[in-house]
Amino acid sequence: MKNIAVFASHGGSDLQAIIDGCRAGKIPARVCAVISNNSNSRALERAKNEGIPAVHLSAKTTPDSLDEITLQTLQAHNTDIVLLAGYLKKIPATVLKTYENRIFNIHPSLLPKYGGKGMFGINVHAAVLVAGDTETGITIHRVTAEYDEGDILAQRKVPVHADDTPEILAARVLEQEHIFLVEFLAEILAVA
Repeated sequence: MKNIAVFASHGGSDLQAIIDGCRAGKIPARVCAVISNNSNSRALERAKNEGIPAVHLSAKTTPDSLDEITLQTLQAHNTDIVLLAGYLKKIPATVLKTYENRIFNIHPSLLPKYGGKGMFGINVHAAVLVAGDTETGITIHRVTAEYDEGDILAQRKVPVHADDTPEILAARVLEQEHIFLVEFLAEILAVA
C-alpha cells in the first residue's frame, strides 16, 4: 500500500476527501502524514481526528532548517507521493528533488489560466467571473519550483453560470474537486 503525505494550509476538505477515499477502498493508499504551515488549520485537526500524524512546519517554527525538517518528516513517514491540497507555500528544493515527479497539486482553474502567485481560493473564482469565462474547472499538475507551472496531468471542466458569485462558483468547483481528486489518485496509484 502506498503512503500519501498531504500538505494543506486551511480547511482540509480535499484532505478529507482523500481520507474518505482511502477508507472506502477507492484509493489504494493511506494518508501517512499531514503537514501544514498554519498551526490553526482545520486540516491538522482533521488529521488528528483520524489518527494521522499532523505536523505544523513553518518558517516561524523552524526558520533555519525548514527544508531539512520537511524532508525528514516525509521520509520518517515512508512517503511515496505528496499531494498539495490548498497549500499556499512553495515546496523546499530538497523535497522537490527527492520526490521529483511524485509531488502533485490540485488547482481550482483550468491552468494555465488563473495560476501563479496570489491565485488561490476565491481570488481564482473572482478572476474567472471578471473575465467572463463560460467554463472553469480543476487542474492537477506536477509541482515544480514555480507556482502552477508543472506538467498538467488532468483537468475537469465546470460550467460558469450567469448568476454566479465567486462564492457560488467556488462551492461548485470544490464539489467536483473532491470527486476528481479521488479519481485521479485511484488511477495513478493503480499503476504505481
